[in-house]
Amino acid sequence: MASPSDQPLLFYPTLPSFPSPTPGLEADSNVTLCQEWEQTHHLLFHLGNLSLLLGLVIPTTLGLHMILLRLLLMTGCGLFIAWATLYRCNMDVMVWNVVFLVVNFMHLFFLMYKRRPIKIDRELRSVYKRMFEPLHVRESLFQRLTGQFCTIQTLKKGQAYAAEDKTSVDERLSILLKGKMKVSYRGHFLHNIYTNAFIDSPEFRSTEMHRGEKFQVTIVAEENCKYLCWSRERLTYFLESDIFLNEVFRYLIGKDITNKLYSLNDPTLSDKAVKKMDRQPSLCSQLSMMQKNHQVQKDPR
Repeated sequence: MASPSDQPLLFYPTLPSFPSPTPGLEADSNVTLCQEWEQTHHLLFHLGNLSLLLGLVIPTTLGLHMILLRLLLMTGCGLFIAWATLYRCNMDVMVWNVVFLVVNFMHLFFLMYKRRPIKIDRELRSVYKRMFEPLHVRESLFQRLTGQFCTIQTLKKGQAYAAEDKTSVDERLSILLKGKMKVSYRGHFLHNIYTNAFIDSPEFRSTEMHRGEKFQVTIVAEENCKYLCWSRERLTYFLESDIFLNEVFRYLIGKDITNKLYSLNDPTLSDKAVKKMDRQPSLCSQLSMMQKNHQVQKDPR
């Protein structure tokens, strides 16, 4: 019988021992790694972190929240780049912060571009201020609405915008920019149309489901007039693609029709009273439009 000494020796590979993190101290799982804390970093390092902290604690309710956040992130990255380059000589920290700086700069540029001042034509400024701005329509959206498929046209005093039983209602929708128009039926005066009011809102609403009809009234310029005219077909297609703006138009047209009905029922209303009534949207309508605007525009961010 072989003795234990005759048994073949088994060789097990041994792992090399790692040097102790602190010279003269043996590695032990019960010994903490941080025996001595490093000295504090340079002031630039702490200022960079402070800048990042300020950017993260900016309240989202602030109007310029995203712009300030990007500015503070860029400031922090710039301080880290200076610290890593001048005092730490650390290429990794410098390169990564350069990347972060470029990314934040691109975001900041895009945010500033979106907030750039929109130039609305002087002739359309009054329409925007009186009709669309109170309903929180952004200037950029109004510019899209008026810049693609509408024209500004003129009528001299005495010229007809529409003739009863002759002019089709399917072609256009218009807002009076300047002057005054008279609406009549078979020679009988009905009411006037003033600036910043739709010219043919009743026809637009009543023929949404029935095309091919003619105007039932005659609309004639009482003064030299200028009006904003949309192609009805293209305007309808555009409004179908924008829920919020579609609701705005439904409200504005409904309000304009209501004002015209008031003028029909009370012919003693003075021109001044009609203009004042047309300028004042009801509180309920404003609250409803603000809620609709909040629901539709909540998704982008």
